[in-house]
Amino acid sequence: MSPNEISTIGHESYIPFIECGSYPVRGGNLVRPLVDSAPTFRRICEAIEAAKHSAWLTVTFMAPDYQMPDHHGTLLDVLDHAVARGLDVRVIIWRPNPESSRYGQAFPGSQADRELLLSRGSIFHIRWDRAPGYFCQHQKCWLIDAGYSTETTFVGGINPTFKAFDPGHMGEGHRHDVYVEVTGPSATDVHHNFVERWNEASERMEEDGVWGHNGNDVLSFPTRVSAPRGDSLLQIQRNMFGGRYSGNYLTPGGTPLDISAGERSILEQYKQAIDAARCSIYIENQALPVPEIAAGLEKALKRGVEVILLIPAEPEQYVRTFRKNPDRKSFFEPIEALGQYENFSLVGIAGLNGQGGRSNIYVHAKIMLIDDVWATIGSCNLHWNSLFGHTEMNATFFDPDVVRSLRNQLLSEHLGQDTSHLNDREALQLYRNIALENGVRGACGDYSWRGLAFLLDPTTYGD
Repeated sequence: MSPNEISTIGHESYIPFIECGSYPVRGGNLVRPLVDSAPTFRRICEAIEAAKHSAWLTVTFMAPDYQMPDHHGTLLDVLDHAVARGLDVRVIIWRPNPESSRYGQAFPGSQADRELLLSRGSIFHIRWDRAPGYFCQHQKCWLIDAGYSTETTFVGGINPTFKAFDPGHMGEGHRHDVYVEVTGPSATDVHHNFVERWNEASERMEEDGVWGHNGNDVLSFPTRVSAPRGDSLLQIQRNMFGGRYSGNYLTPGGTPLDISAGERSILEQYKQAIDAARCSIYIENQALPVPEIAAGLEKALKRGVEVILLIPAEPEQYVRTFRKNPDRKSFFEPIEALGQYENFSLVGIAGLNGQGGRSNIYVHAKIMLIDDVWATIGSCNLHWNSLFGHTEMNATFFDPDVVRSLRNQLLSEHLGQDTSHLNDREALQLYRNIALENGVRGACGDYSWRGLAFLLDPTTYGD
């Protein structure tokens, strides 16, 4: 049975999954979206405290002094405590190249990093892993009790770097982000990905490329699919650059894929899903979409689909640089074209700052919801680096109940009101109206808004 023929009870999966990636579509998953960093890390800490065997994670950016919620201490404290309880704790951490050293707050295994670990007495296992050139290892996933009956996994984009975001306390310095907990058969594929990367981590044979073990420590791949735990259809999708990994040990039930040639399935998933949208497309992303995505969104707008794109109200510096460069005009043309449609809105969010004004909330999420039935959540931005260079992971699922609930939760946060009584089209139309009203109020210096969302102008974004 092809992915397009799979259905949920009472709902045909008319939005196609990817048929040529490393991992198959699997039914029987329990899916739990987690909105913003404080609730996400609270749940992850709960899972680690309940773990009986292991806690494994992949890290891109990390601040050693980052505080986990509810007085759990730093991330390093959490990992040290897990080791003290007898868990097998392993971390794969990205090591930047000189070309990529300007990205974020890395933990590259420098002499200072190693001295910190030594002073703490940390003995959990670390492997550092490079990416080619100016790209990075951008997957952010956690695996608890991988391969055991108590297994659960987390996939998303939140870095343990900025202060934990709690939706009850929004304002300056906060980030909005999303993760998803996946329990059931598709957790096997998160497990497989970790083993593949662990066994071939680029620095494993370097003197400073490991911590707490040696590079000959090899993990076994999963040999069976985890037991069903829920009702969601889900596929783990990823981007992997060619020439980096060579092993071709299949995930249970998987189809052959030459991983040495790389994998780029997330872009195709976005394009296929957008093309299949019937009523609504809701996107939260850190970046403006590449032209291939923007072109699909314009076709959807022409079909009458409602489209909301939530991005950082304060653009990345490269966007500002591009806006000043006449030779980069083509970078903005696709998003400006979308702005010509009444059923499209470019939106930012801002919270009260305690000084009578508003401060922009940085949007770091990487999600898309379609028609209140389908969603993808992960680490992949819609810019060129994520889609064509970085290593990424997304969890893509078809489950009307879960997706509608997530839409209600996100819009409740951003609009300050319940939309559960509205269908997806009506909810996005309300989103547009509130964002427009808030944008007008904000331009007049009136910050007594409904919720957080306000309209952005595609023609001036980045000025």
